[in-house]
Amino acid sequence: MRPGGASRKSAPERAELRGRAFPLGDWGEPAERLDELYVWVEQQALFLADWYLADRVRKRRGARALRAGAALGVATGALLPLLAFTGTLPGRAAAWGYLALLGAVVCVGGDRCFGLTTGWMRDVATAQAVQRRLESLQFDWASEAIREVLGPTEGSAGEAADRGLSVLRRFTEDVSEIVRAETTDWMLESGSGPAPLRLQSSGPRLPRPPEGCQPQNGHRVHVPPGFRPNMPRQRPPEDGPR
Repeated sequence: MRPGGASRKSAPERAELRGRAFPLGDWGEPAERLDELYVWVEQQALFLADWYLADRVRKRRGARALRAGAALGVATGALLPLLAFTGTLPGRAAAWGYLALLGAVVCVGGDRCFGLTTGWMRDVATAQAVQRRLESLQFDWASEAIREVLGPTEGSAGEAADRGLSVLRRFTEDVSEIVRAETTDWMLESGSGPAPLRLQSSGPRLPRPPEGCQPQNGHRVHVPPGFRPNMPRQRPPEDGPR
């Protein structure tokens, strides 16, 4: 394991890794395979962080445009009726003020409907979470590399490789959980319904048995509705041996 085994690549080079398959090879050389796997994991995380940051730019521009339109509409809607009331402008100018207020409401509603403001904030938080977790992985990987260079004090080479795989797997699961949480927040905000949320839940849920069926000794028996089983009475303990 080499801490510098994963070289930083440019954004176009990382974009080519989005469809890259899981690296497989001859595990007779576990150090080389672990380095390849680390590069794959790191580049996938960098691509993910870049995607969220790029999506943030688009949403932030749209949110700022709608907020600027809302502010301009409110200012115009408040100023035109006032000028019409004082006689500075003709009376029909007040109607344009009301239309400007309506435009401000439409801008605010569009921002909330498309989730632009909350979306770019969520993108920033997700990208920062992925980057923090990536920094933790880099330090953990460097620690494992230093332990290998200085010589393992305990365990075999197979256990060292297993520790490296555990570090990479834990990192991948943490990043997947970060993305899952962001996706769940997006679905809740968009009001997509409970069906997609069930797909985001961890692990399948077993169906509930129908009413009136209860397990007994590994088999299901039919119990009529309203039936209340009677437990057998236990015999009271005797005072002592006869």
